[in-house]
Amino acid sequence: MVQPDDQPKALVFDDPGMRLNNQLSSSRGELSGPEDGSSSGEQRNHFLQKIQHSIRKLWKMAEQGQHKVFNDPIHGHMTLHPLLVKIIDTPQFQRLRNIKQLGGAYFVYPGASHNRFEHSIGVGHLAGELAKALHATQPELLITERDILCVQIAGLCHDLGHGPFSHLYDGTFIPEARPGHEWRHEDASVQMFYHLVERNGLQQEMERYGLVLPVDLTFIEEMIAGPLKKRQGEPHTETVDEWPYEGRSKDKSFLYEIVANKPNGIDVDKFDYFARDCHHLGIRNNFDHLRYFRFARVCEMDGQKHICSRDKEVNNLYDMFHTRYSLHRRAYQHSVNNIVQFMIAEAFVKADEHIQIEGSGGEMFTLSTAKDNMEAYTKLTDDVFNQILNSSDQGLDEAREILQRIITRNHYKLLAETKCKPSQIKMFPRWKEALLSDLQDDRLNPEDFVVLDSTMDYGRKDKDPIEKVYFYSKRDPTRAFHIPRERVSSLLPTCFSETLIRFYCKKTDEEPLERARVCFGYWCEDRGLPVPRMERTRAQRGPAEDPHGQGGGQEAPQQNPEGEQVLADGN
Repeated sequence: MVQPDDQPKALVFDDPGMRLNNQLSSSRGELSGPEDGSSSGEQRNHFLQKIQHSIRKLWKMAEQGQHKVFNDPIHGHMTLHPLLVKIIDTPQFQRLRNIKQLGGAYFVYPGASHNRFEHSIGVGHLAGELAKALHATQPELLITERDILCVQIAGLCHDLGHGPFSHLYDGTFIPEARPGHEWRHEDASVQMFYHLVERNGLQQEMERYGLVLPVDLTFIEEMIAGPLKKRQGEPHTETVDEWPYEGRSKDKSFLYEIVANKPNGIDVDKFDYFARDCHHLGIRNNFDHLRYFRFARVCEMDGQKHICSRDKEVNNLYDMFHTRYSLHRRAYQHSVNNIVQFMIAEAFVKADEHIQIEGSGGEMFTLSTAKDNMEAYTKLTDDVFNQILNSSDQGLDEAREILQRIITRNHYKLLAETKCKPSQIKMFPRWKEALLSDLQDDRLNPEDFVVLDSTMDYGRKDKDPIEKVYFYSKRDPTRAFHIPRERVSSLLPTCFSETLIRFYCKKTDEEPLERARVCFGYWCEDRGLPVPRMERTRAQRGPAEDPHGQGGGQEAPQQNPEGEQVLADGN
């Protein structure tokens, strides 16, 4: 097992200046002669010091000359370490140029053309900026240049494992193509990172710039995907005092909160995609991550060091989480975006066995298995969309027809939508089966309909996200504490999650569409869900209009299980 980096070490470059410096220091006694205090000995020592200083200065200038400046529309001019540039200039990283950051949203929002490539560079930049800000504010944390470089690499490489159209691949396609197969893009990011390092011979470059292998590789891996023990499923009994990470010891625990903050979700990954996605979508971003950097501070709580914010910033953090919700509501979970993503995934499932990708050793892989071989996965990008669309292979006819409907804006039609409570979402699979059965009873083909659920929240499902955030005060900047919501404002939301159930049809004939809407309305009514706006309740229609003959002719509003009235317009 790799041992953690117990003692902080300064970043040591493998450079001629340092080596000459050591040689000159070791031979200084010989050159300066006996320590007789003679002026000749002092002059020699002074001369050697000037040589050492000049060589070190020239070497530092050469190192700075290898840094590259990237002009980014979000963060301006970003100066990146030469090791980061070497990682960027690899086929495995360049692949991200051809993977859309927001998947199918580009078919809904014309500005959403940005890719994982620029987002990853932005996260790497912000990771370094936050680490440097903490070091400047609290030098006692002993954050080394080596720590900062590792954090930057983790930020740069955290999304290497995304497949075509980003979350569409791991969130929709893989569960359909390989049911029961558990897989996360973070795990693929780790695999692709090691593949990138090995294929491009970057081990020596990493050591040249001061990294210690393999401990720093483990540190980078853990920042991307979490503790090794939990991911490998090793049997162990975790206690409060147990430190699950191996790359760094407990006194550097705050470093794990920079790229992917597992406890509360406040990390530089979100800072970049909030700013970048809002910019390209034309949505206002109310959160200023530079202000967060200014007030970020590390405090100890329960034996671990955490990144904390000033207590006066609590409302700004609520705004940040609300921005996340707004992006999901207005873009990521947009009704048209949802069905476009579903259609792309549906086409990929139909095309799965007909797309062959060569991996290592000449072995062939399909769309759904390419992720198991990094050589093949490197070749899998959004380009597969056009590969299917422009293919003459008859085996791809069904998939091609679906994609053709997307680019001609003839996507599946939204018939209705309703909301359900967080406590009801676990019943959705059973409810979905019942709805499709009702459609069949009403002489409609269930295969012509799609039922999707979309959950939008503040980042912690139905929990208040600020509950896990630590703060400090100006009076005592060393003590971390939580802020109860009643101390913030009485106007804060009481519900932090909602789920929409959307009902789509693949056909365009109006008569069956109307019958399907009626059926969906009754389905909602029977389960105490808000009835879609275009529907009247069964009581209002009466038995003559009830296709299932269940009308009771009651005039009173229906009651859901919570005792609330269900109105015909869904309000």
